[in-house]
Amino acid sequence: MKVLYFAWVRERIGKAEEVVDPPAAVRTVGDLIGWLASRGEEYANAFASPKTIRAAIDHAHVRPEAAIAGAREIAFFPPMTGG
Repeated sequence: MKVLYFAWVRERIGKAEEVVDPPAAVRTVGDLIGWLASRGEEYANAFASPKTIRAAIDHAHVRPEAAIAGAREIAFFPPMTGG
């Protein structure tokens, strides 16, 4: 699956996107965040506060318990602000 990173998540990881093949035990967005965080210091830094990270599967916002099976694209980004 393709994983996209936006804003400071991208800056901390050092890339905008990548293709990953997580292990079978990774079934939800929350699991994926935990697995990504274990991949190195830059990922651990980006996902240090997983509750602040927002996710979208195939352009639809989802919660951490959302299943990732069949996802083509998962995007991670910080909360949006603006006016």
